[in-house]
Amino acid sequence: MRGTNLLQLGIKELRGLRRDTMLLALIVYAFTLSVYTESRALPETLNRAAIAIVDEDQSQISTRIDMAFAKPYFSPPRMITQSEMDRRMDAGLDTFALDIPPDFQRDLLAGRSPAIQLNIDATRVSQAFTGGGYVQSIVTSEITEFLARHRAVQTLPVDLVLRARFNPELDKTWFGAINNVITAITMLSIILTGAALIREREHGTVEHLLVMPVTPLEIMVSKVWSMGLVVLVASAVSIVLVVQGLLAVRIDGSVMLFMLGAALQLFATTSMGILMATSAGSMPQFGMLLVMILLPLQALSGAMTPRESMPQFIQDIMLAAPNTHFVIMAQAILFRGAGLDVVWPQMLALTVIGSVFFVIALRRFRAFLT
Repeated sequence: MRGTNLLQLGIKELRGLRRDTMLLALIVYAFTLSVYTESRALPETLNRAAIAIVDEDQSQISTRIDMAFAKPYFSPPRMITQSEMDRRMDAGLDTFALDIPPDFQRDLLAGRSPAIQLNIDATRVSQAFTGGGYVQSIVTSEITEFLARHRAVQTLPVDLVLRARFNPELDKTWFGAINNVITAITMLSIILTGAALIREREHGTVEHLLVMPVTPLEIMVSKVWSMGLVVLVASAVSIVLVVQGLLAVRIDGSVMLFMLGAALQLFATTSMGILMATSAGSMPQFGMLLVMILLPLQALSGAMTPRESMPQFIQDIMLAAPNTHFVIMAQAILFRGAGLDVVWPQMLALTVIGSVFFVIALRRFRAFLT
């Protein structure tokens, strides 16, 4: 390989990317707005849920229930009438609507078992599942304390002191921000390299390359380093400006060590992008192939759920995927401040897996050119 050819071919790829407005917009969105919004709105977090209360009893216990719903889990309850309840839920104004019936307190004191109606807008799936349990727990606690006529303080025989390491406030935004950057690195590296090769085919410039004094290895390496460089720079900007800046996520580890691991990950995933592009005949086919491969890789790599909760044979199979080792390495560095002495096995695995993908992709690429 000649360095001049690699440099000029890589610059050609960067110029081609500069003219592709949609891909540029995707890069900016994936590493800025997507990281920020998805981190601030994790699906399992109940935050400021909209709740309305129909208080038909107007008693002491109903007032206590009204006042029990507070931030950050619920927005201040809106007091409505029964005729407004269905209309507001149909309009999407309330996620929960609690209907306290007449004579509710009198029936409680008489030893009866009155019922409270809770309506839930199940189209808001992220809040419907967890919010129902929160509402039931709050109402049950207030009723129990009201009937006991005092707030019970449970004294345990053992005092359990909890200390949360790495994320003392248990802020899920910290976890989501890092994982969204990891996901963007894997996704964009495959898309950019695959799109670069398919763009050559659709524009008819592959034939131009074949008559030039360049080898298939030089062409492929130029696509790998140029697209990998774009993703690497974008991820560094996202870590500094979005994760550490806007989201104020504390990173205990070395960002430079993470960038080194990201470069090894990009070596593997850009090779995967070339391999997938040589198997796809057009951009729509490449998109379908991307969905079939990328979603299982992301779901089973440990970025969404811990690998320990998966079946053992799934864990063993996913060791052949590069992003499994990348997730382990990135979380160890950025969450727990691990050094090279801890993450070197993952870096070695990324180097081996990337080399295998590169060799297979090069063979496919040579056949693609002929």
